[in-house]
Amino acid sequence: MRPRCWLRNRKAHASAAGKSSPTGQVVALDVSRNMVSHARETLRADFGSRAEFVAADLLHLPFRAAFDGIFSTASFHWVLDHDALFRNLYTSLNPNGWLHAQCGGGPNLKRLRERVQALSETADFSRWLGQFREPWFFAEAHVAAQRLRSAGFIDVDTNTEQAPFSAGSSEEFKSYLRTFVLHRHLSLLPDKASVERFLQQLTEECANDNPPWTLDY
Repeated sequence: MRPRCWLRNRKAHASAAGKSSPTGQVVALDVSRNMVSHARETLRADFGSRAEFVAADLLHLPFRAAFDGIFSTASFHWVLDHDALFRNLYTSLNPNGWLHAQCGGGPNLKRLRERVQALSETADFSRWLGQFREPWFFAEAHVAAQRLRSAGFIDVDTNTEQAPFSAGSSEEFKSYLRTFVLHRHLSLLPDKASVERFLQQLTEECANDNPPWTLDY
């Protein structure tokens, strides 16, 4: 039997993760060593040896037939090579294993991305961002399904849905962009003043939307 996959390119509800068995074991993985260290410090006291923490790249997973299931949220769209990603996930699963994930898909953040690209090409920012390639990959549902089947998955179910985010103020919006959306862009700017100017210009543009400061997930 081949591993199965239910990939949902949308915002996951809290119940999507399911309930863990009292005897189950979990391997938590992130490419950031700092995130892995923080998770270990935060969770080890409650879960002990039932939880392991690994720093690894999703394109270079060190596992072979190691898991009964894989759950991921808000990660896959940060990986540009989905063919390699799904092959690695498939190889990491046991026979009859499953994959359940949510990630950005379709025209995700289209309006913001167009504004970011236009601002990146202005004289103020083109030196650092003019040639910067977007760090995301947002696949259409049917394209993701094709890639999953090519990797070996069966019973594939992919779909997209709208899940907009609206900030309550300009400062909340800037903080969200800084922390969750544009951190890779901002890391290329030369100083804090440039970062603040970049965020401020985007925030002012988004203030005119209806509703204001809304991201079209």
